[in-house]
Amino acid sequence: MVIAPFGPGAGAGLHGMLDGVTAHASSDVLVGREADLAALRDALKRTRSAEPSAVLVGGEAGVGKTRLVEEFCRTALADGARVLTGQCLELGEEGLPFAPFAAALRELVHADGTSVLEGREHDFARLLPELGPAEATVETRRGYLFELVAALFARVSERQPLVLVLEDLHWADRSTRDLIGFLVRSARLPHVLLLATYRTDELHRGHPLRPFLAELDRVRGVQRTELDRLERDGTAEMLTHLLGAEPEPAVVDTIHERAQGNPFFIEQFAAAGDPQCCDIPHSLRDLLLTRVDMLPEQAQRVLRVAAVGGTTFGHDLLSRVAGIDEAELESALRVVVAAQLIVVDADGGYEFRHALVREAVHDDLLPGEHARLHARYAQAVEAEPHLVAMGRAPAEIAHHWHAAHDYPRALTAARLAASAAAERYAYAEQSSLLQRVLELWEVVDDAAELLGAGHLDLLEESALAAIAAGDHQRALKLTKAALADLDPEAKPLRAARLLVRRAKLLYTAGTSDGAAESREAYRLLLAAPPSPERTVLMADVAYQFGGVDDDLAAQVATEVMAAAAETGDVATEVSATITYGRVCGGRISAEEALPSMQQAAARARETGDLPNLARALVNVSDSLFELGRYEESAAAAAEGVPYADRVGVSRTTGVFLLANHAEALMALGRWDEADARLEEAARLDPPGTLALPWLRLRAHLRLARGHEGAQPLVQRAVAYLGRPYLHREHRLSLLELRIREAQCSGDEAAATAAARLAIAEPTEPDRARYRWPLLAAAAAVEAPDVREGVARIAAIMPQRHPVDRAYAAQVRATLGDSPEPWREALAAWHTDGQRYPLAVAALGLATAEAAAGNRTAAAEAIEEATATAAALGATPLVTQADTLARRLGLRSATHPAPAGADILTDREREVLRLVAEGHSNSRIAEQLYISPKTASVHVSRIIAKLAVTSRGEAAAVAHRLGLLN
Repeated sequence: MVIAPFGPGAGAGLHGMLDGVTAHASSDVLVGREADLAALRDALKRTRSAEPSAVLVGGEAGVGKTRLVEEFCRTALADGARVLTGQCLELGEEGLPFAPFAAALRELVHADGTSVLEGREHDFARLLPELGPAEATVETRRGYLFELVAALFARVSERQPLVLVLEDLHWADRSTRDLIGFLVRSARLPHVLLLATYRTDELHRGHPLRPFLAELDRVRGVQRTELDRLERDGTAEMLTHLLGAEPEPAVVDTIHERAQGNPFFIEQFAAAGDPQCCDIPHSLRDLLLTRVDMLPEQAQRVLRVAAVGGTTFGHDLLSRVAGIDEAELESALRVVVAAQLIVVDADGGYEFRHALVREAVHDDLLPGEHARLHARYAQAVEAEPHLVAMGRAPAEIAHHWHAAHDYPRALTAARLAASAAAERYAYAEQSSLLQRVLELWEVVDDAAELLGAGHLDLLEESALAAIAAGDHQRALKLTKAALADLDPEAKPLRAARLLVRRAKLLYTAGTSDGAAESREAYRLLLAAPPSPERTVLMADVAYQFGGVDDDLAAQVATEVMAAAAETGDVATEVSATITYGRVCGGRISAEEALPSMQQAAARARETGDLPNLARALVNVSDSLFELGRYEESAAAAAEGVPYADRVGVSRTTGVFLLANHAEALMALGRWDEADARLEEAARLDPPGTLALPWLRLRAHLRLARGHEGAQPLVQRAVAYLGRPYLHREHRLSLLELRIREAQCSGDEAAATAAARLAIAEPTEPDRARYRWPLLAAAAAVEAPDVREGVARIAAIMPQRHPVDRAYAAQVRATLGDSPEPWREALAAWHTDGQRYPLAVAALGLATAEAAAGNRTAAAEAIEEATATAAALGATPLVTQADTLARRLGLRSATHPAPAGADILTDREREVLRLVAEGHSNSRIAEQLYISPKTASVHVSRIIAKLAVTSRGEAAAVAHRLGLLN
């Protein structure tokens, strides 16, 4: 992970190409550099302990070396250190002699006056000519100069630790390198931290800095680190700071793919104001092409040919297309590799060091050159498909023929490539290729003969691919066009299939319940002969009727089960069982529904039917959650996530599985892990109402933690209430979210208005899972009519499962005014096991006990509420407990005694133990079988809870408090 802005030191840019280029947007927030910043702080601590230290920070241009150093120097100054900075300058083959030391000394003399030189101005004049004429400059005097510089830095560091920053070491001349070597190897100043930066993309094989760095690596006290590009999460965080708002996942994906995590490039795209990032910003394009223009003509020509082939390419394919002598090709490639424009990859091929360089070179081709080279690539790959990565030949051929403007060949190649993409479950690629086929259909006269398919076939195939890719708006348009081209009575099964598809799309978009389309499809299916396809479509109709006409849904689901049994087809039976369980889930108990769902999952698992297995695990995890079997629910959902990914339904079924997993983890109190899962779901950017499961859960989580990012999520979620159609379950959940958000912000009027809408909703006992949390939220509203409505509805709601009984007890306690109902509610939540409602009930009991004058009982309840809420990171709840404790004259709830075993969760203590052992986030992730992102979240939470600023301080505090015992 790297940091945000492109600092002054890096301003010289890619081999000097960034001079004069100013980003129109910059972030002053450090992104994802905790470990690197901690390493620099640790080095400064060693310096304070009289241990000589040097840190060499490398990384490509624009990756954020200078910004990291700036942030470190800011904190070092605040901690009482002295900072002197110098920068190497590019001047000919090697830089200006002693340039960084001259700048540092000039800064020192300007601040302290010439007295700091102790009368040796003539000796230092070799570094600072403004001091007067210099002494003799023969080589025998150089050692004396080095000793003077070392002695000066030693004197300055006697009063306070000195941080000597030397930027852009790749431009350092030999004299500068020799002086650095003297300070590090010979002088070894005890209170001086030497911090140098250099560009890794400048270090060609013969660069003089390479052996120098290798020599320094062997010196005790020298630490060398290299900054990587931003990961996708870092790009998202940086864009949030640059744009002033959290960008859409698609925008993050596009910019991250184009910029490849380089912070400077990210800034340039953000400043361009083009959310689609269609074109490289002009200033960035000019910058990228400057290095290309410096190459010999033969090397430029080879680079242009390579750019047509893509970001990665093999030598053999390039040789076929370039059409030049092998020796000339290798000579040109050697020049390009030496210029760091392309690198040799692990497979023996080549890769552009940055994709934007390839794009800029490709866009600079002349029109005729562009078409000719693409045609040659298409011909080469057609003749020898093995010249490209396995499975990529069809897509490469289609791309090159289209770019060459040979549309008949591009048409057939795109259709073949789309089929190949579907076999790999690459639905986004398939959808894009089929879109191209439809476009070419209009310009190729004999398209139907060439493809052996009709326009209606293509429309339907494209719609299916768009659905699988998550582009539901496009799928809706394609389905509408297909229906317009079809006679329903002549082809009832096909018409029913299209109608069901349209109903699903409308339902997902929230624009309609799809009932009209479903009824017409049902009419057509009743007239069609029995077949597995008819049964599957009937199941889809039943699913669509669920929540719209429950009686009809149950009737059709029953018919589907009977029809599926007659087919004898396992996949059809499994699909019918899953649909029946989903449709009738509210009419039969979870205990009754679960066995058949588990059996369906087992049959799908045995037959390798991954799409149905993923669907079945959604229902299984859902039923297990309703029964309060949260560990099993989490395990079932987690099992299904990779299956959904493998069959390309991550944005649909996969999102439900991620949300179910997160919901179970939230119930178990593993909030950091839950948030990581919800972040995965958000990154998938599911379309329409499919986003609601993760969206409302993450909004609830952030509200409970008092997170500043809760408000945008809540607003985005509750906006769905304004859609023409919304499933009852979603509506109930969103009304609860609206009430909770209003309560958190102290807006009683908004909370009351939302609660009145909630009690006005039609009462359906089979929606207990969603109704009880809503009633619990509404019960806290003080309006008499709301409280009466809550009590009336609660009296008729079923209490089948532990969670239902716990919510019922909480509603009674909230509506009452005595401790006893709260004791019952707390006991019920202990039985159910959900952690956050348990903390809420404990705080409710404490409040009731305090009102009754039972100070001791109130203190015990406050202690339980605080411990549970603190472990979750539920800051607002901890604050409420602390306020109540202070009002009762008790010890502060948020400042427990130093023993502090409840400060961290069990998982956080495991992470902290590994932090104390010096492990990185990646290593911690490997040890605990979690993702690096989750490990990073844990570390950040630990640092916040312990009120420290670094990993080292967290480990020290943990040892002192005995948290690792």
